[in-house]
Amino acid sequence: MDSRELALKDYYHIGIAAVTVRGLLSPVVRDVDQKDIPELSKEVNELAEKARSGKLKKEEMEGGNFVISNLGGIGGTGFTPVIFPPQVAILGLSRATGNPVWQDGGWQPRTMLPVALTYDHRLIDGADAARFTKWLCNALESPINMFF
Repeated sequence: MDSRELALKDYYHIGIAAVTVRGLLSPVVRDVDQKDIPELSKEVNELAEKARSGKLKKEEMEGGNFVISNLGGIGGTGFTPVIFPPQVAILGLSRATGNPVWQDGGWQPRTMLPVALTYDHRLIDGADAARFTKWLCNALESPINMFF
């Protein structure tokens, strides 16, 4: 930060916020683009358990460039996630709720998941961030579309 230089990384390491008795910790899943869903799920669960049991190593919390935080499990309905440098963005998910939505001429029940994306405007264009958020919402609504 002091040198005011930008280091462009060629990897995708994502921090996963984990609630522990010592506060919020963010273990990092490395090279997420090179792993499939079962591998990612297993690694996230292992890192979260290490965080909760106090066995997480310092280096397992370093090197992330994006973080995902989920307050839904503890009842959060919305929040403003804060970037922890050197990460460039954080995605905050809240608790999903059932809401009526006007669709096709009538009220339909829909599950709504509040999402919030905080990003460093010095590195990420706001329009690109909005497009990413829209893509993410579409992917969550229809996960099969992510593969096509």
